[in-house]
Amino acid sequence: MEPVGFNRGFFTVDVRYYYKVTAEAFVGAARPVEISGLCVFDKRVILFGSEGAAKIFSSQTALEGLDEQLLRQSNLPTAVVEVVDPIVLNMKLVDVCECRPCDCQLSDIPPCICNCFGCELCCGGEGKRIYVTLGQFSIIRLERDTQLLIPVYDYCLPEKECACGGCNGDEDPCEIFRHVKFPVNEFFPPSNPLPGGECHHPGKGCCS
Repeated sequence: MEPVGFNRGFFTVDVRYYYKVTAEAFVGAARPVEISGLCVFDKRVILFGSEGAAKIFSSQTALEGLDEQLLRQSNLPTAVVEVVDPIVLNMKLVDVCECRPCDCQLSDIPPCICNCFGCELCCGGEGKRIYVTLGQFSIIRLERDTQLLIPVYDYCLPEKECACGGCNGDEDPCEIFRHVKFPVNEFFPPSNPLPGGECHHPGKGCCS
C-alpha cells in the first residue's frame, strides 16, 4: 500500500494472488496422475483511506521483545482483502517454446508459497505447460481505527406476561409470579457494580 502522490487521502493497493491448482494428467491409457502447479495474478486498486499523521504508542510494546513494530505506529489505513475460492473458467495444454518464457521466476515467489508444494516448482522450458483461467471474487478495502460517539442504553428487560385462562383465587400461581422481580443479574452483568453494602437498582438510581 502506497499513498497517491497528487491525490491526498488516496492509496494504491497492490495485491498478488497465489493459487495452487491441482489437475489430473493422462499419459496414454494409464491411470491419471495428480499434478500441482502455481498460478499468479496481480491486481492494483486505488481506494480512499482519508488522511492521518498522528503517531500511536501502545502499552503492549515490550522494549525487550521482538515487537518493535508496536513502538511507534501511525494511524494510516490498513489494506484488507477478502476472497472466496476461485472458479476455473478454462484450461488448456500448450507446448513450451523459447519464444514463450515463463511469466514468473522462482526468485519472485515467497518461500512460504513454495513450501505448499510437495516438490520443487519447475519453471523450465521442457515438456508442456498448462494455462488456467480463473475467475476471482474479492473485496478490497481500507480500514483505520477511529472513535465514534454511540448512544448506550440500559439492558432491555422483557415484560412479564402469563396468559393462562381460568386461573383465579388467592393461590393463583400466575398472580404470584407477577410479583416476582425479574432476575436481571442472572442474565446480565451489573451495569455499575458498587463496593460495600450498597445496592443498585437499574433505572432507579442507587440507595444505601
